[in-house]
Amino acid sequence: MKKVLLLLIVVIAISCNNEPKKKVKESVKQFEVKKESFPDELGKVFEAHGGIDTWRNAEILSFKKGEEVHIINLQSRINIIKAPNYAVGFDGKNVWLDEAEEGTFKGNPAFYHNLFFYFYAMPFVLSDEGITYEKIAPLTFDGVDYPGYKMSFKSNVGSSPDDNYKLYFNAETYQMEWLAYTATFMSKKRSDKFNIIKYGKWNNVNGLLLPSEITWFKVDENGVPTEPARPAVVFTDAAISKNNLSDSFFEKPVK
Repeated sequence: MKKVLLLLIVVIAISCNNEPKKKVKESVKQFEVKKESFPDELGKVFEAHGGIDTWRNAEILSFKKGEEVHIINLQSRINIIKAPNYAVGFDGKNVWLDEAEEGTFKGNPAFYHNLFFYFYAMPFVLSDEGITYEKIAPLTFDGVDYPGYKMSFKSNVGSSPDDNYKLYFNAETYQMEWLAYTATFMSKKRSDKFNIIKYGKWNNVNGLLLPSEITWFKVDENGVPTEPARPAVVFTDAAISKNNLSDSFFEKPVK
């Protein structure tokens, strides 16, 4: 009887000892961190600009472009552009326009509301979901080779899924240097014509290296940049802050 009782105690002890380990193992599996989908080399580019974790933990981004103040909720991507005589925004469902007088705003609100956010938030927006990556030949400019990646979007991603981007970076520092892109929003057709922007002047914004100016370049028949096409676009007063804005801040003002 004593032997049976001793055996029962041992079995119970083993069973209890194994149970927590099983639960811990299941718990670890449940909270396993998702592996990033972008190439490791591109990860070094993100790291050179402050790191992908810093970007993904950021909440509200704001910057000025001329008289325009751009404010973006980085988690939901709702946004607003405020200027003296107009405002453009996206409230999560609809793009809207508010003008002091009809015709004040020149452009297409649906195209413009996040246009410069996308250019400003390079290279980090190229880590979004639904992007595929392809290593491409380097871009050569003034005798320097810049390694690059081509990015394309899945058919259900964004308002212009046929757009393509090419990011080129400094082979030593991994900082972004050039962005080539196609524009298909208006035509809704794929294009092989790439516009190209020179990056290279940066500003540390709460640990993220973001551009202080960008310059569109002319390209030759081979798509290689030659000279500036127009004056640089300058960004100022950049900041990243905690989200203390309600969603109603991004809605069209009620008059």
